[in-house]
Amino acid sequence: QAPLVESGGGFIQPGGSLRLSCTASVGLSGITALGWYRQVPGAQRELVALIHVSGNTRYADSAKGRFSISRARDMNAVYLQMNDLKPEDTAVYVCKGVSPWGDYWGQGTQVTVSS
Repeated sequence: QAPLVESGGGFIQPGGSLRLSCTASVGLSGITALGWYRQVPGAQRELVALIHVSGNTRYADSAKGRFSISRARDMNAVYLQMNDLKPEDTAVYVCKGVSPWGDYWGQGTQVTVSS
């Protein structure tokens, strides 16, 4: 099983909202940052949002004002609240945990925005 497990994806109409969750399948120590990435076929995986253990956040321009990232205090879970979804947000959303010993990835959850 992947060290991180995503949930919350699905089919949604434009303008709708989804909340993605990503939790550790086993206890992960030393996580310094958690992020959400997305990927569409034929394109590179792109960063959507990142949150540091300090609470500092970073967003892709396309996500600013619409998406909000948050995390559990123990850095073993990360969430992405997505509002005002657009068809171009359609992708597989994958979470990532960063530690001094390497990166942890989930397997992704599909988000499809369509009328």
